[in-house]
Amino acid sequence: MKKIFPFIVLLLNSIYISAQLTCATAVSLNFGTITAPDVNGDPLLTTCGLGTTGSKGLWYKYTPTTNKTIKITTSSAGQNADTRLVVFSGNCAALTCVTSNDDYIGQFSQVTFNAIAGTTYYVVFDNKYSSLGFNITLSEIVVQPDRLSFIPTPVSVAGTFNNCIVDMNGDYLDDIVSVVSTTQIVISYQQPGGTFNNVTYTVPTTTITPSWSIAAGDYDNNGFNDLIYGSGSGIAFLKANASGTAFTSDRKQQSFLVQRTNFIDINNDGKLDAFVCDDNAPNRYYINDGTDMNHNQGGLGDFPSGGNYGSIWIDYDNDGDMDLYIAKCSGGGSGPGGNIDELYRNNGNATFTNVAASANMANPIQAWSSAWGDFNNDGWMDAVVGINSTANGLSKVMKNNGDGTFTDKSAGSGYDVTNTITREYVAHDFDNDGFLDVLGAGNTIMFGNGDFTFTPNPNAYSISGYERPIGDLNNDGFLDIQKGNIVMMNAGNTNKWLKVTLKGTQSNRNGIGARVEIYGTWGKQIRDVQSGTGFGNMSTLNVHFGIGQATAITKVIVRWPSGIVDTIYNVTPNSTLNVVEGSFLGTKEIQTAEELFTVYPNPAHDIIQFKTQSGFIPEQAKIYEMSGRIVLQVKIERNQISVKDLKPGTYLLQVTDKKGKNYSQKITIK
Repeated sequence: MKKIFPFIVLLLNSIYISAQLTCATAVSLNFGTITAPDVNGDPLLTTCGLGTTGSKGLWYKYTPTTNKTIKITTSSAGQNADTRLVVFSGNCAALTCVTSNDDYIGQFSQVTFNAIAGTTYYVVFDNKYSSLGFNITLSEIVVQPDRLSFIPTPVSVAGTFNNCIVDMNGDYLDDIVSVVSTTQIVISYQQPGGTFNNVTYTVPTTTITPSWSIAAGDYDNNGFNDLIYGSGSGIAFLKANASGTAFTSDRKQQSFLVQRTNFIDINNDGKLDAFVCDDNAPNRYYINDGTDMNHNQGGLGDFPSGGNYGSIWIDYDNDGDMDLYIAKCSGGGSGPGGNIDELYRNNGNATFTNVAASANMANPIQAWSSAWGDFNNDGWMDAVVGINSTANGLSKVMKNNGDGTFTDKSAGSGYDVTNTITREYVAHDFDNDGFLDVLGAGNTIMFGNGDFTFTPNPNAYSISGYERPIGDLNNDGFLDIQKGNIVMMNAGNTNKWLKVTLKGTQSNRNGIGARVEIYGTWGKQIRDVQSGTGFGNMSTLNVHFGIGQATAITKVIVRWPSGIVDTIYNVTPNSTLNVVEGSFLGTKEIQTAEELFTVYPNPAHDIIQFKTQSGFIPEQAKIYEMSGRIVLQVKIERNQISVKDLKPGTYLLQVTDKKGKNYSQKITIK
């Protein structure tokens, strides 16, 4: 038996080797890895686009029992075979090309294809470049269903620059702005039901178009949004008239290479200013005096040769004013050090200090933009700093520690294993699950999991390129993505949402720079209202939240740039909340004030006394003008406060008890 056994093994091996030499004798493949012999069988009649055929071939076959997505790979460490792979369907007398590959990774080959149940596929190799044996691995790719799907929907837009989605007529429905030329724009006004009415406007020549960026904001506070164009030779403002029916233009004559533009109230005087990234010099900004936008340079990014690309304004330190982060690039002739990102802390007096190094945000990673948001819902703004080049490393995921510093959470985030690049990174909750996602590189969305890890959608969307602003273009509570004359309409899901629209009275009309907070079973979510996110696009100014399957929103707080705070309780999900600054100062959380305390005298002259019910202990008092501006904040001692410095009039008194709950009632000072 010992003499016969080797002979039997040799005979079986010989039969196996000869079996894959022809189409008719092709050997069946199963999932796993096998080692193929040298290529020495019948040649292929065609390589399905890979060039001339080799003189020999090697034949296998695979027949799935159910529909599958199949991957076939030839690779193994230490092997030197240069493989070329072709997959056919049909039969040996009439083969049909399915797919083919040469040099997928180095000398090895790989194909992926959708295999239909019961269909036989012939997997064939030739010896065009090598006759040596090699490993073959057959595996199934389990395609994950889309976490969210989009429906490509054609829209009629004009011109080249269609990268602005914003409400242009004050109805809080997102519109599409298309810049056709230096003398014409078209606004596609959203109608109920998600249709659009296109209106063409002839404007005085701006001499430029927004070839690098566009931003929107109501900088004259008349209820209609205005625009700023950023180009390779400077900026221009386009201002709507008092009825929103015509536009005037103001072309600033400074000639410089503009990157990102933003509207922001830099000096917090209730009027929007404009910030402009300069690619070749220190940044510029335009202070609004109520009549003119006045040019300034320096103090907000002073690297001598520029390199300033993606500016974004956020309140990273939660002190109530907006700070500035600049994603930098070493391009544009900026020289050594020009790619070091900068974080400017707002000092509260219209001056700013670069704290990037001490905050651990001086990233040197060739960024063109950064996506900011509270990715773990702890009440602090975090950042994904995206790459448009891999020269200095991959994208960074940075956690705000709440103490002025950030921790690098890139390892294990999902961004540490992708080297895809783009100019545009923006943070929105596209699937309304309550966690911010990032639209960035790879023509897909990195879905946020709430813990600084991100899951990429396995299937790319038709959103390639850079011009892809975000907004709700059919008013259904799910965010859509525009790409030229196609809108990727969000198909939605069962998750719930809230939209908050703002109208400033003491602050700028848009509420740009406001912080919006919502509370519920998830805890707390926050958004900062921003004009100009990503690199060059303008996305909606309406504030959008997803809340997953939660059924109640217990509280919404709007912290306006003026210092006014509006609080709204028990807000209905799947609705739009319209907040006019100062309209919700008198809302009470649980009980009316009269059930717990009364004040006397009322009207008062110099002293207000509190008469309280048993167990109620008032500790702090705030008094607001009816416009919403706070005029007095004092500790309540011996159940009384002094109001002698207040002018005669009607005020709102807000009292905080020892448990931190707030109650309010009107008082009159005589």
